[in-house]
Formats: sequence, C-alpha cells, structure tokens
Amino acid sequence: MLKIEQLSVQYQGNPQPTLHDFNLSIDKGGIVCIVGESGSGKSTVLKTIIGALPKKTQISGMIQFEEMSLLQQSVSEWQKMRGTVFSMIFQDSTAALNPIRKIGKQYEEYIRQHESVSSEDARKQAEAMLKKMQLRDARSIMDSYPHQLSGGMCQRIGIALAMTFNPRLLLADEPTSALDVVTQEQIVEQLLQVREQFSVSVLLVTHNVAMAAHMADRLIVMENGKIVDQGSPLEVITQPKSAYTKKLLASVPELKGAAYV
Repeated sequence: MLKIEQLSVQYQGNPQPTLHDFNLSIDKGGIVCIVGESGSGKSTVLKTIIGALPKKTQISGMIQFEEMSLLQQSVSEWQKMRGTVFSMIFQDSTAALNPIRKIGKQYEEYIRQHESVSSEDARKQAEAMLKKMQLRDARSIMDSYPHQLSGGMCQRIGIALAMTFNPRLLLADEPTSALDVVTQEQIVEQLLQVREQFSVSVLLVTHNVAMAAHMADRLIVMENGKIVDQGSPLEVITQPKSAYTKKLLASVPELKGAAYV
C-alpha cells in the first residue's frame, strides 16, 4: 500500500537533513510503528506523507501510495486526499479541537467540507461514528465543548474524525503521550480495533517502545534522522543491532526484575 524509498528531508536553514535515506513499506491492514526520541525525524515522515512540510523544504526520494507518487501531487490534490484517502490523529486532540466551538459544530463542518450533505445528515453521521468509537452518549458529546470532556474522550473524537470517510491509511503522531497510563492503554486497544473494523493500515510514531512493540507488525527505530534498527517486534527486542536500540530497551521499567515489553 505504501512504499518509501531513500527519502531525505532538509528544512530551510538547517545545515543537515532531518531525515536521511529513510525506507519503509506497509501492507494493507498492517501496522508499522516508528520509535525514537524527540528530534529523531519520526514526525517528519508523517508530515512528508500528508504534504504538510514548509514550502522551501528540500525533499528527495520516493513515496509511492497505491501506484501513485505522493511527492508529485499538487497542493489541491493533497487537500482532496487528506481526511479521505489518508487521515491523521494528533498528539493531543484536546488542543487540536477548537476550544470555543462545540464538538457537534466542528464535526458537522468537517463532514460537509468533504461531502455534500445537510447539517442534519452530517450530525447523524457524526453521532454514529462516535458510537463506533465507544462514546455511547454521542448526543451529549456533540453538545459539549472540548474542555468539558476528558483527554481520553477527546482523543477518541480525534480517531472518529480521522475514520469518518474510511481512509486507507491512518497516520498517528504520538496519540497517547498526552494521556495517563490507563487511558493510554484504552486508546491503544481502540486503535487496534479500528484496524480490524475498518481494515485500515496504520503508521504510528512514538517514543514508547513498549507500546510500539505491543501494536506493531513491524518496528522501526530511528536516531538522528536515520533508521538504526527494524524488523518484527520480537526481532528488534531480542536481537537489537544498534547501541541506541539497546538503550531504549534498557529504559523500559522493570517489575520484579523483568522488563515487560
């Protein structure tokens, strides 16, 4: 479904590329997780795929999505694909949502931006999707402001928005880092259910190696814009090739002498 070859990205004013010769492949319905610390280049991968880099950024390499070269798309073509062909879940949906507008009005506007439907039909569609995300009191949520809802509820709303038009690729930028540990687990399980329910491919970036190992079919470890380890979660955990990966694994908390990854 998605194939990236020799992708390099250099922001204007930076002496060195943020991303060096990055390669990735995702099959239909697969989950690939990119792990690395802040500044490793993992979020740049997502921004490049969705066409959200600054204008004067230097990009080289290839991004092939279902026989289509994404780097050759115009701005208007990219805008048509965002939210329909591929969607994105942000790190903190509470901050991503408009704080002075109710959820319902924001959701209705989002649907009507992509589809010619009445406000009433858009509301029904939104409420149905919220229920699919295990938000049972959808009507009350639609009449609420973001600050009236918990972080976990806002993150589920973010997932609902992203899945409204059944995209084929879901990009997730550290979707659990702003949440408490219990809610993190609930969102991880929600994302796994979304993969099964919608047959969507998922590319997720995170600094949490334990979470990535739990979710991923394939795990990629990045350091300073380069891939230093990749393979199945079991391969990366039991046979790490780089010193950086070994340090990441060593940072996982232990319980009674055993590290639970």
